[in-house]
Amino acid sequence: MDNTILVVEDESVQLESIAGFLSKQGYRVLKSSRPQRALEIAGEEAVDIVLSDFRMPEMSGVELLSALKHRNPGIEVIIMTAFGSVESAIEAMKLGAVDYITKPVDLHQLQIMIRNTLERKQLISENRLLRTQLSERFGFQGIVSQSSAMDQVLNIAGRVASSNAAVLITGETGTGKELVAKAVHFSGSRRDKPFIVVNCAALPETLLESELFGHEKGAFTGADRMRRGRFEIAQGGTLFIDEVGEIPLSLQVKLLRVLQEKTFERVGSSTPLEADVRIVAATNRDLESMIRQGSFRADLYYRLNVVSIRIPPLRGRREDIPPL
Repeated sequence: MDNTILVVEDESVQLESIAGFLSKQGYRVLKSSRPQRALEIAGEEAVDIVLSDFRMPEMSGVELLSALKHRNPGIEVIIMTAFGSVESAIEAMKLGAVDYITKPVDLHQLQIMIRNTLERKQLISENRLLRTQLSERFGFQGIVSQSSAMDQVLNIAGRVASSNAAVLITGETGTGKELVAKAVHFSGSRRDKPFIVVNCAALPETLLESELFGHEKGAFTGADRMRRGRFEIAQGGTLFIDEVGEIPLSLQVKLLRVLQEKTFERVGSSTPLEADVRIVAATNRDLESMIRQGSFRADLYYRLNVVSIRIPPLRGRREDIPPL
């Protein structure tokens, strides 16, 4: 194993016992009987886990935890504590310790705890790498463009990506509306959360309502179990409402209420659920013309059209066709 563990314990017998056990398990072990020296070691070495006693004369385990996290937020700290100090150890976990173990230390339990902590640390690292790869793939750098018209579109989209403002993307079919929507999401503050798509043209009104808001068991014929809707699945992230111009008027009212109140109910329920999502909508239809005809609500349009992005047709940017 290449993982490094720093053991901090002022009792020499305990320190040598724990350090010796961990060395036999294949870990690279550093040790210190003084918290201040432990801080120096953590600054000099690439330490994965710090295993620290809770009560030490020079500095408490909580103080050491705070100093370690301040210098390196990614370092993991496990607190060792006497049984009577468990409440304090739990408080240390609230401050950033990953776990605690009571003394006398059960070495088998400690081995499992360290293995779980390292696996968690590895998962976090892999997830961070995956998020970076997703951002590179679906961010603005992933959109191929050589035209000034598309550069203007991407410039506008890039400026609003970091905000939570609703975005309405318009343009003909095949112009890349979903690509731009993904780029807005993966370049913004919600990129670590879900990007969920619902195509309003693909579903009839009855199914579209359930698709958006979910339903309770028994809400309608065939609803044999509870189902989460797109708003619920997208919690914390972005909901891309494609072909928003196809939403019937009766459902437009419900969508408007969600945008206004930031809550919704599943079909068949009166319990409000939070709608913490960013809305990016797209359409190939002329919504302003639909408003004049009475087939699209003006108030919903203005809620969706906080930021307007118009993607020009490919025939108007022929230099983009070869790269595509």
